[in-house]
Amino acid sequence: MRVLKEFPFAKVLVLGLAKSGTAVAKLLSRNGVKVIANDLKASEDDENVQSLQSQGISVIVGEHPLSLLEDVDAIIKNPGIPYENILIDQAVKNRIPVLTEIELIPYFDINQTVGITGSNGKTTTTTLIYEMFKKADSPVSLAGNIGHVASEVAEQMHDKQTMIAELSSFQLLGISTFKPNIAVLLNLFEAHLDYHHTLEQYHNAKANIFKNQTEHDYLVYNADDQRILNMIKNASSNLVPFSRKEVVSNGTYCDEKAIYFRGEKVIELASIVLVGEHNLENILAAISVAKIEGISNQVIETVLTTFTGVSHRLQFVKDVNGRKFYNDSKATNILATTKALSAFNQPIILLAGGLDRGNEFDDLLPYMSNVKALVLFGETTQKLRKIGEASGIENLEMVDTMKEAVQKAYQLSNEEDVVLLSPACASWDQYKTFEERGNMFMESVHKL
Repeated sequence: MRVLKEFPFAKVLVLGLAKSGTAVAKLLSRNGVKVIANDLKASEDDENVQSLQSQGISVIVGEHPLSLLEDVDAIIKNPGIPYENILIDQAVKNRIPVLTEIELIPYFDINQTVGITGSNGKTTTTTLIYEMFKKADSPVSLAGNIGHVASEVAEQMHDKQTMIAELSSFQLLGISTFKPNIAVLLNLFEAHLDYHHTLEQYHNAKANIFKNQTEHDYLVYNADDQRILNMIKNASSNLVPFSRKEVVSNGTYCDEKAIYFRGEKVIELASIVLVGEHNLENILAAISVAKIEGISNQVIETVLTTFTGVSHRLQFVKDVNGRKFYNDSKATNILATTKALSAFNQPIILLAGGLDRGNEFDDLLPYMSNVKALVLFGETTQKLRKIGEASGIENLEMVDTMKEAVQKAYQLSNEEDVVLLSPACASWDQYKTFEERGNMFMESVHKL
């Protein structure tokens, strides 16, 4: 187990427990830091609270008393807690550092970190890079926003291991010294403005991924994204571009047949299992990192010819009598479904519907040209039916269960068709999570 080295704070307030807060509080305490934990919504009976208290950590629940700031050197907060929080707001005014737990990573003195961020595609790219390292027998750990508390992972890492970390704008906003040896910047769209308030502040948070990098580090970036091109002008890193639109001699690019790195052919496009233009960008980014690390084309090809996608994100499920089934249950909004529909040139039977959040679905209309049938469920059935009618789709079916939806979709399909679950809605009207919805879809497909 690694220990914190030269950590500059003797007393830390951990704000927000949940998974990362509880882990960080215990980690700091193990390393001799005095810890106070605070959570507004927790109660004394909560398992996390009792676990911390059993280890001698002071826990304050149900309120945010400003007195907690009187004798702390820093705050490490849950990434989702906004800066308008009364304690955070006052801490900023008092010039108390407000950090997120990824700021602990440099103090564990680990071998190397690859950090991936962007508005879309982080999880897929992070997973691809991880799989390439693993297949190359390179010691590697997965961490960050992908579900593994980064500082907790760092504490357990061995010498020569590389951390592959998915990093959100919320996490990156709370850093001071952290820097990845290889940073990956995928794309920038308008997102999380309820948290960051302005597009500029959102972009600034993302830019933190390379702000501490030097000429000894690498920045892999999307050369097709003008917002990114504007952002990286003052970067000190070695710049490695990727593009699906043009040849970038110092990076990774493609033509209609293959992907290349600095002029060297890496893999035929036809060999790649993962579909969609957005996934092509993720693949180009992952290849860039792999080639920087000297991973062979053979290893890259092995991963890309077998990797069917992250669970519930345009995930290939099964070929049933020539019909290809894809699980995109993570598509809980219209934008995600438009990307899924754009990924295919074949006829599509689209399974959609779910929680009604009050919005209409007109933005789907330009992407419905390949949809030959709609199978609808959930609260938004009638709204989506109108979109189907406006698109001239004759086969419009409404069902009550996912099992019915899959059976009906199969009946409406022919060989070479794609059956796509991409709901454009949250799942909470019928399922606890989008994962539960996706699992039910996959189970129904396997029972066909």
